[in-house]
Amino acid sequence: MVARPVLVIGNRTYSSWSLRGWLVMAQAGLSFDEEMVWLDMPDHKTAMRAATGGVGTVPTLRVGDVCIADSLAIAEYAAELAPDAGLWPKDPMDRALARSLAARMHSGFTNLRRECPMNLSNRFVDFKPDDGVLADLAVLQTAWADCLNRSAGPFLFGGFGAVDAFFAPVAIRVYGFNLPLSPDCMAYVDALLDHPLVQQWIAAARLEQDVQRPRTDRLASGGFTPGDWPILRDR
Repeated sequence: MVARPVLVIGNRTYSSWSLRGWLVMAQAGLSFDEEMVWLDMPDHKTAMRAATGGVGTVPTLRVGDVCIADSLAIAEYAAELAPDAGLWPKDPMDRALARSLAARMHSGFTNLRRECPMNLSNRFVDFKPDDGVLADLAVLQTAWADCLNRSAGPFLFGGFGAVDAFFAPVAIRVYGFNLPLSPDCMAYVDALLDHPLVQQWIAAARLEQDVQRPRTDRLASGGFTPGDWPILRDR
């Protein structure tokens, strides 16, 4: 019998890649346990290597003595185990496009990821995006608009899938840093934020929001205005 999988994640407040891995496993309806490694703690690298079979990154899915590292690999594993969960579109061209977008998110949009790190403990409503962030947002909006026009929404290919899981942390960044988007793209952001699994993650993150104050202080000291992050259904 295959051992019950264990998904190793980082702090829900900050770990965008952990959110992606968790969302695809949960959306697939797969049973799994969670093990959290607190990031930025003095011994977190040692703890992470121990929890991930030496891989040293989150998310990592442990299945018996096998460690599946990286959110994309976890998404593919989940899709193979739950082919009827709709993680990838049924149409071959849509499926290829969805995988392309997930891969682009995985390797690109570095300005957005660097300047607007996921943070579920504060909002930075006075943040002013630089040209690099605005360029990333423009590329994202073009890709999103094309998919939403093809599918009629509310998600990129109709129902919530793996590619939407990959963009869920972007939605959190948009809300947290008050980033400018077109109305159609903001509607997609709202759909992502309102998804029950995203809400579940945010609610759990609220319980840990007072940890890692140095990172929050670093952002606040940059001239941003921290504010309350409500449970998003109340926003």
